[in-house]
Amino acid sequence: MKKTREFLKKIRRKIAEYSSTNRLFMSYVILCVIQTVLIRYLTMGNISDFRPLILDTALILIIGSIGYLIKPKKQFAYFFTWVIIIALLCTINSIYYTFYLSFTSFGLILAMAFISDVSDSLIEKLRWLDFIYLLTPIIFFYVHRLLYKTNYYNYVSKIERGKKMFVGTSLIGVIMIAIVMVGMTATDYSRLHKQWDREFIVRRFGIIMYQGNDLIQTLTLRLNTLFGYDVAARRHREFFAELALRPREPNRYTDILKDKNIIFVHMESMQNFLIELEFNDREVTPNMNRLAREGMYFSRFYPQISTGTSSDTEFTLLTSLMPALQGIVFTNYHDRDFITIPKILRDKGYYTFSMHGNNGEMWNRNIAHASLGYNTFYHRDFFDSNPDNQIGLGISDSAFFEQSIPILEEIEREHSRYMGKVITLSHHSPFSDLDKYGEFDLSYTTMRFNERTGEYEEVIDPYLEGTRIGNYLKSARYADQAMGEWIEFIQASDYFKDTVFVFYGDHEARLGRREFYFLYNYDPVTGTMREPDDPLYVDYDVFQHEINKNTPLIIWTKEERLQRVLRSNIDYVMGMIDIMPTIGNMMGFFNPYALGHDIFDVRENNVVIFPNGNFITGDIFFMNSRDQYILINPNAVIEVGLIERLKQYTDERLQISHGIIVHDLIRRESEKGEEE
Repeated sequence: MKKTREFLKKIRRKIAEYSSTNRLFMSYVILCVIQTVLIRYLTMGNISDFRPLILDTALILIIGSIGYLIKPKKQFAYFFTWVIIIALLCTINSIYYTFYLSFTSFGLILAMAFISDVSDSLIEKLRWLDFIYLLTPIIFFYVHRLLYKTNYYNYVSKIERGKKMFVGTSLIGVIMIAIVMVGMTATDYSRLHKQWDREFIVRRFGIIMYQGNDLIQTLTLRLNTLFGYDVAARRHREFFAELALRPREPNRYTDILKDKNIIFVHMESMQNFLIELEFNDREVTPNMNRLAREGMYFSRFYPQISTGTSSDTEFTLLTSLMPALQGIVFTNYHDRDFITIPKILRDKGYYTFSMHGNNGEMWNRNIAHASLGYNTFYHRDFFDSNPDNQIGLGISDSAFFEQSIPILEEIEREHSRYMGKVITLSHHSPFSDLDKYGEFDLSYTTMRFNERTGEYEEVIDPYLEGTRIGNYLKSARYADQAMGEWIEFIQASDYFKDTVFVFYGDHEARLGRREFYFLYNYDPVTGTMREPDDPLYVDYDVFQHEINKNTPLIIWTKEERLQRVLRSNIDYVMGMIDIMPTIGNMMGFFNPYALGHDIFDVRENNVVIFPNGNFITGDIFFMNSRDQYILINPNAVIEVGLIERLKQYTDERLQISHGIIVHDLIRRESEKGEEE
């Protein structure tokens, strides 16, 4: 017992001695660890996993250990710098997560010059919690002042063994990392390397390792073009050689749009759940509903976006390639040579154009659009934009559509064939211009029993009024109305008789799962949330939230004969990557490097993949971050090995697409073939 007491006294003495001589370092570690815990808790809401905590702490120790190589009197500047860096990283990621439900990357931060308008809309959604991390530098500075006043630095200077502390502290950090990393799987390391699912990486590896890995990935974007070419090129040649051997058979839609004009209508943030949605017997999107009934409506269509959001949609639609796994094609890889719809049709004598009410620099479109094959980009400078016709990020959809008509009619007068894209804007987040959207009642009038009076009385329940999803619905109603006015212009015009319009939602609304849970499970009759035993209860879990991210895709024309041919509801699962092959079959062109499919060739066998490694078929949805799938079709029988084959299918196509983008393989392999 005596030896035990002496041992415990020795341990307490060592701890007391360490605490008295390492107060600045301990303050740095504690404050930085608190920040990393807060960023995970305030974003993902989950801090039960010990692995990210240990890894964040270990990296904080390793970074801090370098401070011991500095004289004690100058250590504050080093530690203070890192406290500020981590505070800023957490603040930026917290703000970004509020908007995008994901974590930011250095590539995106470097691209801020191209997305300043989106940054403006992001500011409107800031929370005070997003800035709580900035308290830590203030606290650390206060600790420093207290230590300075107590002569701490002079005392430590006499006894600190800097090199010994550096070795010991960094070794502890390395051991902590090794202990955790040994328990990681090959899949975990693969996801960390590929950086597909940023939330998964932060959840598993912590915010500091994620951000450090992201920095390395960003710095190597340019270096990637110098290394790995041979492997990517060999994979590229083998893949497309095999693809070329597969027979292409005509189907019922082959060449039905040959020599037609075509205009793609890029509908900002339009999700598919809006179709046929009603409140108080009024449709949210009556015009989109009418187009869906009159045209070819794809009810299970999915965008496949990454960091570049709207620009990713444009790229994937025009090329049938996936977005870049690192960086953004429009800002980082715009100088590559891709086979695109505008280039193919331009070679066939079409005039090609794009049109947007925002400034030309947004997402680097003024450069990227020319590279993709558009002859002319009509941006904000081509329109009459003033404070009276502004909504959100730029000119209102109503003013934009109205002013587009004379431009479109002039294009048709001057060109026998044309292909264009019209990009809407008003329905962009944060959906806050409520006074400009017009009236759309989202309350609910019902008879509710009053226990005090013992009688039923009429009550107006606000339901979705004042909620984020309610504001989204009002914005969607406005955007749909503006588009409806445009369609009326189209219908009344003597032009566009030989023109086909392709309407598509560019990406989901970035609304949280709680917003949809409230939409589906709040009972305005009782004023309460439905319980799981209620027949009307909707089990809206994370899987359902992902599945719900589909958007409308509608092919429509005002020409009645062709309209009768097109009119149908297509319920095959389809991705943005499949538009080019599908439209190409209809218009009579083919892209040998397309990674998507003509939907009428694959039909119910289609697989839609996503940049984060998720995929969906007609039967299942697989979530890569959880390595789990759910059945969409309850009658489906999942054969042994199917999931692994589909995971390989997804990985192969993501890597093939990434190689084309990073190494400019279409151009370089074509030039090599000509030389041979």
